[in-house]
Amino acid sequence: MKDIPPESQYFDINRPELYYGGRISEYAIVDTTTEELDYPSGEQNIYTTYTGSGGVELSDFFRRLVYAAKYGSIELLVSGSLKPESKILMHRNIKSRIDTIAPFLWYDYDPYIVVSEGKLYWIIDAYTITNAYPYSEPIYTTSGWGFNYIRNSVKVVVDAYNGDVTYYVIDQEDPVINTYMKIFPDLFVDFSQMPADLQKHIRYPEDLFRIQAELYSIYHMKDPRVFYNKEDAWVIPDEIYREGKQEMIPYYIIMKLPEEEKEEFILMIPFIPRGKENLIGWMAAKCDSPGYGDLIVFQFSKQVLTYGPMQIEARIDQDTEISQRITLWSQAGSNVIRGNTLIIPIENSILYIEPLYLEATEKGTLPELKRVIVVYENKVTMQETLDQALEEIFGTITPPPGPSPPTGLTDREKLQKIAELFNKAQDALKAGDLAGYQSYIDQIGELAK
Repeated sequence: MKDIPPESQYFDINRPELYYGGRISEYAIVDTTTEELDYPSGEQNIYTTYTGSGGVELSDFFRRLVYAAKYGSIELLVSGSLKPESKILMHRNIKSRIDTIAPFLWYDYDPYIVVSEGKLYWIIDAYTITNAYPYSEPIYTTSGWGFNYIRNSVKVVVDAYNGDVTYYVIDQEDPVINTYMKIFPDLFVDFSQMPADLQKHIRYPEDLFRIQAELYSIYHMKDPRVFYNKEDAWVIPDEIYREGKQEMIPYYIIMKLPEEEKEEFILMIPFIPRGKENLIGWMAAKCDSPGYGDLIVFQFSKQVLTYGPMQIEARIDQDTEISQRITLWSQAGSNVIRGNTLIIPIENSILYIEPLYLEATEKGTLPELKRVIVVYENKVTMQETLDQALEEIFGTITPPPGPSPPTGLTDREKLQKIAELFNKAQDALKAGDLAGYQSYIDQIGELAK
């Protein structure tokens, strides 16, 4: 999606306006005699008038007086632009809006926006929490408040144009949300009533996943002596991001899990042993139905070295060609931004991918992807594109003629072929060749089996 008004080759957007969003803090007066600026077009400005259902009408003097006093605005009383049909839109910040409606829920830090049937919607994960659950390990927030029970029981959807808020209950087994449903019977809606197109955009929440990963790093030890001495404790590893070290954050990825039949959308995070840097395992949460919410943990052998993120970062720094290039770019009026390291399991191996961005030192510039670093086994390469990096690592694969995918390929050759087919599929989709696109996707599915 690009440009203003937004355009896309993949879906239509009929309502791109954001009257309710994540960074909006002030109220707005709409449907007045003064048209609203929609977007600039060349030497002209395009104007619009709000036609949504959100807001409260300023239909009489008393209402204007109330809101003028509330917001300390004399314009609400004396402005000649107001009409009886004019509305005031309040609580336009979506976090403030949902917290005002249901302050007894705890909300995820990262609302995300989706497109459904031409309209924009915000989706926010909501949790039920308590600190009174018996025999349970407490988790403490940055403010020092602790809880020992948490369930992602509600998916909140906010219409970015009208401001409508709907609380969909996705976990019917949570006793806490069942109690709230009895207290507020008109507030909550069963998840089955969410439009099917919106259900496709549901993802496993990152906040909950991080809590589960942190607890599992200790409670995976089932031997009492090992648990008591914390002999096999895991931790979430660090990575180099920009120019400093930070703890890795969970990341969403589309991949085929071991022993699964097809690719799926998952959230994952790696683990390393406490006090060491080698990779010991990784946890994944499924985001697609019907396995939504399933947690899977894969553990590596303790006798075989599997590189962890910081060991990979060290290998990148020790590569003379990459190190010299980064040093040169850093001295040429640009900042080098090392992106998040992606650890991608492929069959019985691990592929490490790290994007490299350049950002000019001038104010207002945008980072630009310049290189992609790929590490596999003992090979390290930095190329302009992922395809070139994979080709450098695994070599060029010449497929046989015909639409059928080659058989008898090694894992390396499969990975290269899948990358080539994916690029061809994207080109076909952009050209509107849906038949060709489906053909390439089918070949990818055959290779991934």
